[in-house]
Amino acid sequence: MAEIIIDVQNLEKQYMKQKAVRHASFQIREGMICGLIGPNGAGKTTIMKMLGGLVLPTGGSISLYGNETERGLAKARSRMSFMIETPYAKEKMSARENLEKQRIQKGIPDKKRVDEVLALAGLADTGKKPVKNFSLGMRQRLGIANALLVKPEVMILDEPINGLDPQGIVEIRELLLKLNQEEHITIVISSHILSELSLLCTDYLFINHGELLKAVSNEELHQICRRYYHIHTDNDPMALAILQQQLGIEAFEVEEDGSLRLYERLDELRLISKTLSDHGVIPLTLHISEVNLEQYYMDMIGGE
Repeated sequence: MAEIIIDVQNLEKQYMKQKAVRHASFQIREGMICGLIGPNGAGKTTIMKMLGGLVLPTGGSISLYGNETERGLAKARSRMSFMIETPYAKEKMSARENLEKQRIQKGIPDKKRVDEVLALAGLADTGKKPVKNFSLGMRQRLGIANALLVKPEVMILDEPINGLDPQGIVEIRELLLKLNQEEHITIVISSHILSELSLLCTDYLFINHGELLKAVSNEELHQICRRYYHIHTDNDPMALAILQQQLGIEAFEVEEDGSLRLYERLDELRLISKTLSDHGVIPLTLHISEVNLEQYYMDMIGGE
């Protein structure tokens, strides 16, 4: 099993009378792309700031690479990079000039590193173009390139696709997948654009009002967010018994209102309808549905 890089237990942060984070516990393992999912104000940024040492917790513990002491955490953070605030860059300077300045300030001796991160971020051909003429997507990639200068093993990214147009979102997604798969960088990314995270992440942390509601893997989410028949009849308990006895249905769920979700035989709508009718049960609703990530989250937070 992959190494645990980040281990958070009962983490809390309180500002005056407001609790921004409440008893959050989770683990991030090497190789993950972990999405922090939640609306604005859910506590995502506060958690990231505590991971980066920008904000001190008021309760709980943070362990990075097995280190919990102040000195140990500082050493562990040298293996990580954080893009939490809006990436800063000199508007009149080019991407290369900005990164060269950052390389010197960060004390990175390898002069070739600027060219390497420009290539990784897809900015190698920007030449002398000043940052003031960059699109928002290019600015975000420049921020990621800056975070890559230190050759991080882990990247913590707060809302890197927020405000981007569809093309910019695709570019950032492809870049992060490349960094994870080819550069073997573990990534923690926050966003409220759930449909995009579902195309990127291996794991998810669902957060609302500072509380960690649930942690699920991509495989678990695919099991939850899968296609199904939604069936409602004039006698749902009888319908279920008929489908089990006559068609051997085993993969199903019963909704709160008694209606059914069938997760098998999804290409046999007519057979299911005919079997029910032949046994005296009238289908009132019978159609294919699918739970997507947004719906799953909305169901979890009670439709807020």
